[in-house]
Amino acid sequence: MDSPIFLKQVPLFRALSLENLNLLAQSLRHQTFKKGEVLFNKGDDGTALYVIKKGSVKITRSSPEGDEVILCILSEGDFFGEMALLDQLPRSADAVAFDQCEVLVLNRSDFLRFLWNNEHAIHTVLSSISMRLRKSSDLLEDTCFLNISERFAKKLVDLCETYGRQEDDAVRIDLHLVQKDLADMIGATRESVNKEMKILREKGLVTTTGSTIRVLNLERLRRRIEPSPFD
Repeated sequence: MDSPIFLKQVPLFRALSLENLNLLAQSLRHQTFKKGEVLFNKGDDGTALYVIKKGSVKITRSSPEGDEVILCILSEGDFFGEMALLDQLPRSADAVAFDQCEVLVLNRSDFLRFLWNNEHAIHTVLSSISMRLRKSSDLLEDTCFLNISERFAKKLVDLCETYGRQEDDAVRIDLHLVQKDLADMIGATRESVNKEMKILREKGLVTTTGSTIRVLNLERLRRRIEPSPFD
């Protein structure tokens, strides 16, 4: 797919005319990354904005002990890296290819020039920053106030709503997730996630095949976030 055609589908660039999309496409660089390859690390200088064309990227933070927390997983059409371009501070998190991915890269000067001439893009960037701050706040709140069973159920519901694909009576989460990924998303151990997944399978709420998760009863899964005596 040609860059201008793809860019028209990206919320950040949707308001641009075809002429301006063509001009913007000339400023973009294509890069590909293998699964697990680092796009940038926390503390790096922020020199570019990234737009995902194919695949997905995880944004993570790590403790001094090496424990990783996945803040979010971004997929086709999402952009990231804008905060360091706006405040000129170092990167605040790591960006790692969750699977093989292709990204479009816009350097800082071109990005700021683009924002200066596009009010719609400014609103989109501010909305994105606000949404990610809310998600970070939700993650902190969940860690403080929800037990592991509730956090795990809430994360599966969120993944269904974001990446779910209907398959007959089930919802397939369209990401290849291993238990370590799920554990890093909710701030738990892999062993805890393994236990919770077993419980959900026994209750007939999910099935797993390799790294593919299918949710069989989304409403009952939602009720586990605030469980009743009947769940």
